[in-house]
Amino acid sequence: MDATQKWANERRIRDLMKVLEENKFNAVYAENKDEARRIVMDMIPEGSTIAVGGSVTLNETGILDEIRKPEYKFIDRYNTKTFEEMLDKYREGYFADIMVSSTNAITMTGELVNIDCTGNRTSQIVFGPKKVIIVAGVNKIVDTLEEGMKRAKKIAPMNARRITHKTPCATDDNIKCINCHDHARVCNVTSIVTGCHYFPGRITVVLVPEILGY
Repeated sequence: MDATQKWANERRIRDLMKVLEENKFNAVYAENKDEARRIVMDMIPEGSTIAVGGSVTLNETGILDEIRKPEYKFIDRYNTKTFEEMLDKYREGYFADIMVSSTNAITMTGELVNIDCTGNRTSQIVFGPKKVIIVAGVNKIVDTLEEGMKRAKKIAPMNARRITHKTPCATDDNIKCINCHDHARVCNVTSIVTGCHYFPGRITVVLVPEILGY
Protein backbone atom coordinates (compact mmCIF):
# COMPACT_ATOMS: atom_id res chain seq x y z
CA MET A 1 0.00 0.00 0.00
CA ASP A 2 1.46 3.37 -0.96
CA ALA A 3 1.40 6.42 1.27
CA THR A 4 -1.47 8.09 -0.58
CA GLN A 5 -3.73 5.06 -0.29
CA LYS A 6 -2.94 4.70 3.39
CA TRP A 7 -3.74 8.39 3.91
CA ALA A 8 -7.11 7.95 2.18
CA ASN A 9 -7.85 4.86 4.28
CA GLU A 10 -6.95 6.70 7.47
CA ARG A 11 -9.22 9.63 6.63
CA ARG A 12 -12.13 7.31 5.88
CA ILE A 13 -11.61 5.51 9.18
CA ARG A 14 -11.36 8.76 11.15
CA ASP A 15 -14.66 9.93 9.68
CA LEU A 16 -16.28 6.60 10.53
CA MET A 17 -14.95 6.70 14.08
CA LYS A 18 -16.81 9.96 14.75
CA VAL A 19 -20.08 8.38 13.62
CA LEU A 20 -19.50 5.22 15.66
CA GLU A 21 -18.81 7.29 18.77
CA GLU A 22 -22.02 9.25 18.19
CA ASN A 23 -23.80 5.88 18.13
CA LYS A 24 -22.18 5.05 21.51
CA PHE A 25 -19.69 2.48 20.25
CA ASN A 26 -16.08 2.75 21.37
CA ALA A 27 -13.94 3.32 18.28
CA VAL A 28 -10.17 2.76 18.21
CA TYR A 29 -7.68 3.31 15.39
CA ALA A 30 -4.83 0.82 14.85
CA GLU A 31 -1.97 1.63 12.45
CA ASN A 32 -1.65 -1.98 11.30
CA LYS A 33 -2.63 -5.53 12.18
CA ASP A 34 0.16 -5.87 14.75
CA GLU A 35 -0.98 -2.78 16.60
CA ALA A 36 -4.57 -4.05 16.38
CA ARG A 37 -3.48 -7.25 18.11
CA ARG A 38 -1.75 -5.30 20.89
CA ILE A 39 -4.73 -3.02 21.37
CA VAL A 40 -7.16 -5.93 21.61
CA MET A 41 -5.05 -7.92 24.05
CA ASP A 42 -4.50 -4.84 26.23
CA MET A 43 -8.30 -4.63 26.54
CA ILE A 44 -8.61 -8.21 27.84
CA PRO A 45 -7.67 -8.79 31.50
CA GLU A 46 -5.92 -12.03 32.36
CA GLY A 47 -8.37 -14.67 33.52
CA SER A 48 -11.14 -13.40 31.25
CA THR A 49 -13.52 -15.87 29.66
CA ILE A 50 -13.36 -15.26 25.91
CA ALA A 51 -15.65 -16.30 23.06
CA VAL A 52 -14.93 -15.65 19.40
CA GLY A 53 -16.86 -15.42 16.19
CA GLY A 54 -15.58 -17.32 13.18
CA SER A 55 -13.15 -14.88 11.58
CA VAL A 56 -10.30 -14.83 9.09
CA THR A 57 -9.28 -11.45 10.55
CA LEU A 58 -8.58 -12.95 13.99
CA ASN A 59 -6.20 -15.43 12.35
CA GLU A 60 -4.47 -12.83 10.17
CA THR A 61 -3.86 -10.48 13.09
CA GLY A 62 -2.62 -13.24 15.41
CA ILE A 63 -5.34 -12.42 17.93
CA LEU A 64 -6.66 -15.98 17.98
CA ASP A 65 -3.20 -17.30 18.88
CA GLU A 66 -2.98 -14.82 21.78
CA ILE A 67 -6.42 -15.76 23.07
CA ARG A 68 -5.37 -19.41 23.21
CA LYS A 69 -2.67 -18.65 25.78
CA PRO A 70 -3.21 -20.22 29.25
CA GLU A 71 -3.75 -16.90 31.01
CA TYR A 72 -7.18 -16.68 29.38
CA LYS A 73 -10.23 -18.94 29.57
CA PHE A 74 -10.87 -19.48 25.89
CA ILE A 75 -14.18 -21.07 24.94
CA ASP A 76 -12.61 -23.09 22.15
CA ARG A 77 -15.28 -23.62 19.52
CA TYR A 78 -12.65 -25.15 17.23
CA ASN A 79 -11.55 -27.97 19.52
CA THR A 80 -14.71 -30.08 19.54
CA LYS A 81 -15.37 -33.65 18.42
CA THR A 82 -19.08 -33.43 17.56
CA PHE A 83 -21.51 -30.88 16.24
CA GLU A 84 -23.47 -30.97 19.50
CA GLU A 85 -20.30 -30.28 21.47
CA MET A 86 -19.61 -27.30 19.21
CA LEU A 87 -23.13 -25.99 19.80
CA ASP A 88 -22.57 -26.27 23.55
CA LYS A 89 -19.48 -24.08 23.13
CA TYR A 90 -21.57 -21.57 21.20
CA ARG A 91 -24.11 -21.48 24.03
CA GLU A 92 -21.34 -21.09 26.61
CA GLY A 93 -20.20 -18.01 24.73
CA TYR A 94 -23.25 -16.03 25.80
CA PHE A 95 -21.84 -15.94 29.33
CA ALA A 96 -18.34 -14.85 28.28
CA ASP A 97 -16.67 -11.78 29.72
CA ILE A 98 -15.54 -10.75 26.25
CA MET A 99 -16.46 -11.77 22.72
CA VAL A 100 -13.96 -11.00 19.94
CA SER A 101 -14.94 -11.08 16.28
CA SER A 102 -14.81 -9.23 13.02
CA THR A 103 -17.81 -8.08 11.02
CA ASN A 104 -19.01 -8.55 7.46
CA ALA A 105 -19.49 -4.82 6.92
CA ILE A 106 -19.48 -1.46 8.69
CA THR A 107 -21.40 1.42 7.18
CA MET A 108 -20.34 5.05 7.18
CA THR A 109 -23.62 5.69 8.98
CA GLY A 110 -22.37 3.57 11.87
CA GLU A 111 -24.01 0.15 11.51
CA LEU A 112 -22.48 -3.30 11.90
CA VAL A 113 -23.89 -5.75 9.34
CA ASN A 114 -23.48 -9.51 9.69
CA ILE A 115 -24.85 -12.70 8.18
CA ASP A 116 -24.56 -16.03 9.98
CA CYS A 117 -25.32 -19.70 9.60
CA THR A 118 -26.18 -20.68 13.19
CA GLY A 119 -26.54 -17.14 14.54
CA ASN A 120 -24.13 -17.48 17.46
CA ARG A 121 -21.85 -14.70 16.20
CA THR A 122 -24.63 -12.31 15.23
CA SER A 123 -26.57 -12.80 18.44
CA GLN A 124 -23.54 -12.59 20.75
CA ILE A 125 -22.58 -9.29 19.17
CA VAL A 126 -26.10 -8.09 19.97
CA PHE A 127 -26.40 -9.45 23.52
CA GLY A 128 -24.81 -11.88 25.94
CA PRO A 129 -21.08 -11.33 26.51
CA LYS A 130 -20.32 -8.38 28.79
CA LYS A 131 -18.03 -6.75 26.23
CA VAL A 132 -17.60 -7.18 22.48
CA ILE A 133 -14.49 -6.29 20.48
CA ILE A 134 -14.83 -6.02 16.71
CA VAL A 135 -11.66 -5.90 14.58
CA ALA A 136 -12.09 -4.75 11.00
CA GLY A 137 -9.89 -3.80 8.08
CA VAL A 138 -10.71 -0.89 5.80
CA ASN A 139 -12.11 -3.31 3.23
CA LYS A 140 -15.13 -3.87 5.50
CA ILE A 141 -16.21 -0.22 5.31
CA VAL A 142 -19.08 0.68 2.97
CA ASP A 143 -21.13 3.83 2.51
CA THR A 144 -24.68 2.65 3.10
CA LEU A 145 -26.70 -0.05 4.78
CA GLU A 146 -27.76 -1.37 1.38
CA GLU A 147 -24.11 -1.71 0.38
CA GLY A 148 -23.41 -3.43 3.70
CA MET A 149 -26.08 -6.03 3.01
CA LYS A 150 -24.74 -6.57 -0.52
CA ARG A 151 -21.22 -6.99 0.81
CA ALA A 152 -22.27 -9.53 3.42
CA LYS A 153 -24.08 -11.59 0.79
CA LYS A 154 -21.19 -11.27 -1.68
CA ILE A 155 -18.64 -12.76 0.70
CA ALA A 156 -20.99 -15.49 1.98
CA PRO A 157 -19.82 -17.99 -0.69
CA MET A 158 -16.21 -17.57 0.44
CA ASN A 159 -17.20 -18.12 4.05
CA ALA A 160 -19.19 -21.18 3.05
CA ARG A 161 -16.15 -22.54 1.24
CA ARG A 162 -13.89 -21.71 4.19
CA ILE A 163 -16.00 -23.68 6.66
CA THR A 164 -16.50 -26.49 4.11
CA HIS A 165 -20.26 -26.06 3.77
CA LYS A 166 -21.20 -27.62 0.45
CA THR A 167 -23.69 -24.96 -0.56
CA PRO A 168 -24.56 -24.16 -4.20
CA CYS A 169 -22.73 -20.82 -3.87
CA ALA A 170 -19.41 -22.44 -2.95
CA THR A 171 -18.87 -24.94 -5.74
CA ASP A 172 -16.25 -24.85 -8.47
CA ASP A 173 -18.99 -23.81 -10.91
CA ASN A 174 -20.52 -20.98 -8.91
CA ILE A 175 -19.48 -18.25 -6.48
CA LYS A 176 -22.59 -16.19 -5.89
CA CYS A 177 -25.67 -16.40 -3.73
CA ILE A 178 -28.69 -18.02 -5.34
CA ASN A 179 -30.84 -17.77 -2.19
CA CYS A 180 -30.63 -21.53 -1.71
CA HIS A 181 -32.68 -23.73 0.60
CA ASP A 182 -29.77 -26.03 1.28
CA HIS A 183 -29.36 -27.58 4.74
CA ALA A 184 -25.85 -26.09 4.93
CA ARG A 185 -27.02 -22.59 3.99
CA VAL A 186 -24.81 -19.97 5.66
CA CYS A 187 -27.25 -17.05 5.27
CA ASN A 188 -29.84 -17.95 7.91
CA VAL A 189 -29.49 -15.00 10.25
CA THR A 190 -28.86 -11.32 9.53
CA SER A 191 -28.13 -8.72 12.20
CA ILE A 192 -27.80 -4.95 11.96
CA VAL A 193 -26.45 -3.20 15.05
CA THR A 194 -27.21 0.50 14.82
CA GLY A 195 -25.75 1.60 18.13
CA CYS A 196 -24.98 0.93 21.78
CA HIS A 197 -27.24 3.57 23.28
CA TYR A 198 -28.70 1.22 25.91
CA PHE A 199 -25.27 -0.22 26.80
CA PRO A 200 -22.84 2.61 25.89
CA GLY A 201 -19.37 1.35 25.06
CA ARG A 202 -20.27 -2.34 25.26
CA ILE A 203 -18.98 -2.79 21.69
CA THR A 204 -15.52 -1.56 20.77
CA VAL A 205 -14.62 -1.37 17.09
CA VAL A 206 -10.91 -1.52 16.26
CA LEU A 207 -10.34 -0.20 12.74
CA VAL A 208 -7.23 -0.88 10.66
CA PRO A 209 -6.26 0.89 7.39
CA GLU A 210 -5.28 -2.46 5.83
CA ILE A 211 -7.20 -5.20 4.05
CA LEU A 212 -8.03 -7.90 6.58
CA GLY A 213 -10.24 -10.94 6.08
CA TYR A 214 -12.83 -11.29 3.35
